[in-house]
Amino acid sequence: MPATLQCIVLDCPEPLELARFYQALLGGDVDRPDPRWRVDQDWSTLHVNGLVLGFQRVFDHRPPHWPDPAHPQQFHLDFEVDDLRESHHQVLVHGGRLLDPDLGGRGWRVYADPAGHPFCLLGDY
Repeated sequence: MPATLQCIVLDCPEPLELARFYQALLGGDVDRPDPRWRVDQDWSTLHVNGLVLGFQRVFDHRPPHWPDPAHPQQFHLDFEVDDLRESHHQVLVHGGRLLDPDLGGRGWRVYADPAGHPFCLLGDY
């Protein structure tokens, strides 16, 4: 029986803050009423384009140290953007940080969200 993906959940120290960070990047609705999840100080959601991202509080959250294999990223998210320069600016304004500026011209840059999760922005410069 095939399963249906309900939600992608990221551990973090501040769920609402991280939900708002990804809302600034992707749009969508933070903590929209949904009978599948309760939202509170330990859990926030972001509904965007039919997908739900969940953010759960972990009090001793230890972020990955990309690209250090001793603290692996375990997974990361890739986002295609129309304007890489504007998206880069928005990531930094909302608390993200640049990890790899793509000086070699691959076509993507690696960032960390405010909780330290790596993600990539893909697009033209």
